[in-house]
Amino acid sequence: MMDCTDRHDRFFLRLMSKNVMLYSEMVATKSAIHGDRKKILSFSPEEKPLALQVGGSDKDELAEVAKIADDMGYDEININLGCPSKKVQKNMFGACLMKEPNLVAECINSMVNACSIPVTAKTRSGFDDTEEFEYLNNFIHKMEDAGAKTFILHARKAMLTGLSPKQNLNIPKLNYKMVYDIKKENPNLEIIINGGITKIDEINNHLEFCDGVMIGRSIYQNPYSLIEIEKNIFKTSDNPSREDVVEKLLKYLDKEVRLGTKVNQIMRHTVGLYHGQIGSKEWKRYLSENMMARDSDFQKAKHIMTIVQNNEKANQVSS
Repeated sequence: MMDCTDRHDRFFLRLMSKNVMLYSEMVATKSAIHGDRKKILSFSPEEKPLALQVGGSDKDELAEVAKIADDMGYDEININLGCPSKKVQKNMFGACLMKEPNLVAECINSMVNACSIPVTAKTRSGFDDTEEFEYLNNFIHKMEDAGAKTFILHARKAMLTGLSPKQNLNIPKLNYKMVYDIKKENPNLEIIINGGITKIDEINNHLEFCDGVMIGRSIYQNPYSLIEIEKNIFKTSDNPSREDVVEKLLKYLDKEVRLGTKVNQIMRHTVGLYHGQIGSKEWKRYLSENMMARDSDFQKAKHIMTIVQNNEKANQVSS
């Protein structure tokens, strides 16, 4: 997720789940190759398992980034074929590449030949007026022949004109059946479903028809829901409380601030920690007033444990 799943957010999420696969923000090939690689691509060992998501359509550049990802220790490299934004289309990557299956196949083949980690693809159920099983199935077969075996399918078509990226996340109707049918037709491939999934019972239902589930916005808005996923999907019994999570995050924050990271760059990801809980307003208010400015003082972060402890007590009493 752009401007969301940076390394600080991934560290935060990993405090609540040791098992889910985490994905980076989409990184353009030119940025990965010519930009500040340490700033753009670095990660901590705690974030793994971790996939690098890349955007591009130049097979040589994609191959180079695949090798970089492999050398840096990423567990997977994922090519984004689903983002519908005009800026992304202008640079010839994202969902517009669904119209170019041969080019996509060449790109994936170059990536596969350049690295030893899995090369995966994230795409949509269709684009504009094209949302046909045969087209999507053929598109996937092209990528399979090129060497990809895992496909993340956002069960909404991408409208390349007329809708904003935000509208593209809600207005096109969800078509879960299309994804189920792709899996049924391709039992040898790993098919992961994505789009509009928020609850554990929905996850369990999708897992009856697909190999996995990807969740983006819902986790960002309610990160502690990862605990339910750990309990129900991975059968993890030793799960941290919100107080445990914040205590460990403050240690990370202390270390990062000493290295020059701004407080707000980390704490902005924690706004939804008390989503749906007693104390949510107080939590958000304290973050907004004390920890969201670029010059926020780390010393104010220490007081946040008092809010956390009060919230934990209040929620225990109410339950």
